[in-house]
Amino acid sequence: MPELPEVEVVKKSLKRKILNLIIKKVEINDGNLRYKVNKLEISNLIGQRIKKIKRRSKYLIFEIGQNFLMLVHLGMTGKFFFIDNKAKKYKTSFYYSLNKKDLKHDRVVFVLQNNQKLIYNDVRKFGFIKIFELNKYGIYPHLKDLGPEPLRNNWNSKYFKKFIFGRKRIIKNILMDQKFISGIGNIYVNEILFASGIRPDKKVEHLSDDEIKKIVIHTKKILKNAIRLGGSTIKDFSSENGKKGFFQQHFNVYGRKDKRCSNVDCNMSIIKITLSNRATFFCKRCQK
Repeated sequence: MPELPEVEVVKKSLKRKILNLIIKKVEINDGNLRYKVNKLEISNLIGQRIKKIKRRSKYLIFEIGQNFLMLVHLGMTGKFFFIDNKAKKYKTSFYYSLNKKDLKHDRVVFVLQNNQKLIYNDVRKFGFIKIFELNKYGIYPHLKDLGPEPLRNNWNSKYFKKFIFGRKRIIKNILMDQKFISGIGNIYVNEILFASGIRPDKKVEHLSDDEIKKIVIHTKKILKNAIRLGGSTIKDFSSENGKKGFFQQHFNVYGRKDKRCSNVDCNMSIIKITLSNRATFFCKRCQK
């Protein structure tokens, strides 16, 4: 599942392609996604202009016309294709290369002005598209309980300490709690904890102020770096110009079971355990 950096890359790709275009028609080839596409609600977008494209946590939010928002979650295999007025197809999302097999998984097609198209394609259909009124944005169930964005100033050591006060959970599970912090998942949590020198199974009640500060600093640093590098390629993630995400070349622990620790002064191997049904990688010498 794409995490914050990958969704941010998708958002930037889409903004370059479809911002300010008018939706002329919506074709639903298969609306049986995680939630069934509401034909009546999505028809409200016809004739409306795509005014803004934002990201909140792992969601894409399209502000359309004066009254509507379209909320999109990409699930495991959801992706967008853009077809320009010369019928050239661009990849704006992740997984798989462009090929003829893509066509059978085109679930929803937004026909835009000048014969351009935005196609939502989803092999496993775990993603979803929902339409809701702009004035209900703050109470929408998928968004209302999300924690702060990690790259914003309000996600800081003060907030961190207040949230974990009295809790006895392990740090990895806290960092993956979307009520605590929005948008990061298993891949980046593994990397953040390695960079911070903290074991993933350490209880938050035992974290020092210095350790909390390190987690905050490395979270922001790693996410910014991942966005700059185009995200992490899980199979074949690509931005709109076809370039793959290169952050996975900088993984220090994720997926590196039995490989030597990347710290030059450490001769230990990365070990893998399972925490809350998630693969967890760490170095028992470098992470305390």
